Amino acid sequence: MSRFQLLSDDQWTLIEDLLPTRTGKRGRPFQDARSMVEGIIYRYRCGIAWRDVPEAFGPWQSIWTWHRRMSADGTWDEVLTRLLSAAHAAGVIDWSVSVDSTIARAHQHGTNLTRDTGAGSNYTNPRIEPPDHGIGRSRGGLTSKIHHLVDGRGRPLVVLVSAGQANDAPVFEHLLAHLRVPRLGGGKARTRPDRVRGDKAYSSRAIRTELRRRGIIAVIPQPSDQIAHRKRRGERGGRRPAFDAADYKGRNVIERGFNTTKQWRGLATRYDKLAVVYRGAAVLRAITIWTAQLSDTPSRSTRGGFRRVLHRSLPC
Repeated sequence: MSRFQLLSDDQWTLIEDLLPTRTGKRGRPFQDARSMVEGIIYRYRCGIAWRDVPEAFGPWQSIWTWHRRMSADGTWDEVLTRLLSAAHAAGVIDWSVSVDSTIARAHQHGTNLTRDTGAGSNYTNPRIEPPDHGIGRSRGGLTSKIHHLVDGRGRPLVVLVSAGQANDAPVFEHLLAHLRVPRLGGGKARTRPDRVRGDKAYSSRAIRTELRRRGIIAVIPQPSDQIAHRKRRGERGGRRPAFDAADYKGRNVIERGFNTTKQWRGLATRYDKLAVVYRGAAVLRAITIWTAQLSDTPSRSTRGGFRRVLHRSLPC
């Protein structure tokens, strides 16, 4: 297999029907979709400039344009949703989810745009470019954060990007709000995990109250200052929140998942000027993880093949 073929034939078969195709005969020649997608993957896997993408994939301007448009119009999100629907129909998703974020240092080539540092990111619609471009100043300098909500095996379900100095807790409600996996064949989409594992950064009254209201088990330890405050208040401090220390050991899957995500050097270090483009690459990384999972999982005759399940009953 050529070093420029970055997706197996089985992986490509899972997503090829979800990507743009040429419908008319006028206009510029339509670039091969597989070459464009693999060119985008090659760029982020190697962490090179767009101009340095090998000509084997096609014109670098076309590759950049494909990625920019599909990040902003929601194509990458739609592809990920379709893959999650197929995985859910086959019973592959583990709904004991974990939440966390990872820091990515912003390269100087990605920080030369004017930024409104006090504006914050738009988590409600992440396909709209935020005024701060998802870049902020923290101890490590100019940085960005990738926020993940992953299943019990560390595979991304929801991806958001924020400035590096942003706290994790306020982003959690938006991650949970974006968790929506449609059911193939109709029916209500699944939006509620069985449990949520998070570190002490997510230990807040608002988060615990929301999880309790929705019937989701919270596996979140309390930081020492909250424990001391509750004890000082005595009976008014309320009961100690339930915490399953044995189940919490499963949270390490998200840390290992970030290691997998950052194998793409273009994600480990941010070179993109726009947060929409950078997040699109993080979503594409999640797509490659799920296509690898689905293509490696044997098809079951009782559920049909993954390809048949993926392209059935759910509109594009």
